[in-house]
Amino acid sequence: MRAYACCDSPSVVAAAVKKEYGADVSRQLVESHDPNKKAGSGLARKWKTLFEETRKTFLEDSAIIAISPQAVRLRALQRMAEKAETAMRFPL
Repeated sequence: MRAYACCDSPSVVAAAVKKEYGADVSRQLVESHDPNKKAGSGLARKWKTLFEETRKTFLEDSAIIAISPQAVRLRALQRMAEKAETAMRFPL
């Protein structure tokens, strides 16, 4: 649930559960633990609180990382592309 709250996709979370615990879970089951979706509307208060607190902490922590905003990432990619073009390397 915490990985999903940290914006990992349901597929990624299902694969992680399979790898770590050996249990097969569907993407739909993972999505049912998101209180913001219809599938998670019946989630117990305990799990809603855990999800919301984890998501809030993740978003606050990622906001202080300089590369997290999209504009910063795009500028970094632009610089890498220009550098590759200048050096005549195009394996990007």
